[in-house]
Amino acid sequence: MLLASAPEACNAALQMQRMEPIVKTANFPSLRVAPELREAAESVLESGESLSSFVAESVTLQIRQRRAQRDFIERGLASRDAALQSGEYYSADDILRDLDEVIAEAEAPVAK
Repeated sequence: MLLASAPEACNAALQMQRMEPIVKTANFPSLRVAPELREAAESVLESGESLSSFVAESVTLQIRQRRAQRDFIERGLASRDAALQSGEYYSADDILRDLDEVIAEAEAPVAK
């Protein structure tokens, strides 16, 4: 294998750099907090972790939680609407009994 000349290597590197997608970033607005809150956040930072990365991760996790909560509520409302339309309802006792059976089956030793 032949090594490329310096200009050829530089040109190849520039072409590869142009092929990478450009990711634009955005900023959150400045946030004023009580000194105690900042100290508490800083006190739980892991080695090498910045306060900015901690805040970004916290926002990401909160977004996931809220989306999951919204989806859960939407599924519950859809289930309610389906029950209203069909007239088919199940008592909490029936559901809990069914769940207990599923758990018991899962915990039962497997016959060899």
